Amino acid sequence: MNYKVRVATPADASDIQAIYAPMVLDTVISFELTPPTVDEMAARIAATLPTYPYLVAEMDGKVVGYAYASQHRAREAYRWSVDVTVYVDPSVHRKGVGRALYQQLLPVLEKQGFHAAYAGIALPNAGSIGIHEALGLTQIGTYPEVGFKHGQWHSVGYWRKTLCAVEPPIEIIPFSEIKGE
Repeated sequence: MNYKVRVATPADASDIQAIYAPMVLDTVISFELTPPTVDEMAARIAATLPTYPYLVAEMDGKVVGYAYASQHRAREAYRWSVDVTVYVDPSVHRKGVGRALYQQLLPVLEKQGFHAAYAGIALPNAGSIGIHEALGLTQIGTYPEVGFKHGQWHSVGYWRKTLCAVEPPIEIIPFSEIKGE
């Protein structure tokens, strides 16, 4: 498969929204109920990039997957923890796109000084569990029946990967300061 991974820009919002909207409408992979518009997606990308990486995988000029990091929790002591997310166009599932995105994203987060990455996976989802575990994330627990979508309750499992194990932790380096490296 011939694709490249690069930093996303708000100009990628249309392609990203096209991948994400069916996940919102047709699955419980996302707990959003209404897909964000292209403008909302562009704003999300722009809001993410100063602090966290937002990456896309591109094939023949078209975005076929994306991965990003986001704040784990709002309280200050959580600042060394980060949530990670990956979405891949179904036409290229099981072709290494998600793995390639995470193989770029996770080392950047470690370099930034994040101590641990967390991924929430709506259950069941064998494909998502498989990629996360293959990349070294381990399941740490499940929130049973935490979300209600498509007429039923859904549980979410949580996976974790240690990144930067320095103690005391270093201050987080914003993505905008290291993205050119």
